[in-house]
Amino acid sequence: MNKKNKSKIIQRILNNTYPEVPIPLNYKNTFTLLVSVLLSAQCTDVNVNNVTKNIYPRYNHPKHFVKLGRKKIEKLIRKIGIFRIKAKSIYYLSKTLVDKYKSKVPNTYDELEQLPGVGHKTASVVMSQGFGYPAFPVDTHIHRLAQRWGLTNGKNVVQTEKDLKLLFPEKNWNKLHLQIIWYGREYCKARDCFGLTCKICKSCYPNRKKKFITKKA
Repeated sequence: MNKKNKSKIIQRILNNTYPEVPIPLNYKNTFTLLVSVLLSAQCTDVNVNNVTKNIYPRYNHPKHFVKLGRKKIEKLIRKIGIFRIKAKSIYYLSKTLVDKYKSKVPNTYDELEQLPGVGHKTASVVMSQGFGYPAFPVDTHIHRLAQRWGLTNGKNVVQTEKDLKLLFPEKNWNKLHLQIIWYGREYCKARDCFGLTCKICKSCYPNRKKKFITKKA
């Protein structure tokens, strides 16, 4: 079975499983979406949501975090992994938005990726969920699933993103990347399915007998 046929099967299963797909991170506006995505690096969305539910009602604008300063931001997010590094990024990110963008989150990849702590994946999520532009954010989890499902041989998330964009219609990208995230969490877990038991894996590889080992991103 070629990649294009697999992609059609996968799209059908995902659409049947998640006709409506929730956004994993809770946020109040585009700025807090950006902060939440930044906080989610090496951290679960559940943990981020638990921490930010006590922050965003009071602090949800770049000027709020500039006024707080790094040390107070650290105290607010101390339950999140590498919180000192993230607090530094949030502070300087907020300061840049206030000084350079009149406190508005820019809506281009180039401008977003120049902000402190913002990489391509974070920018893609904001472009997709914050501004509605077609984007296909790929993290290590989507990279793992794309390999497991035979959609890419990419050794890194950059190549995997390119491969997925070629296989799926642009109009589906925003919803599809969320569908893949939820499916991976519920059915095709890293230490559970191993490419053998979930519906997508069995449909794409009905004769697979051995555990599939993912190449690290």
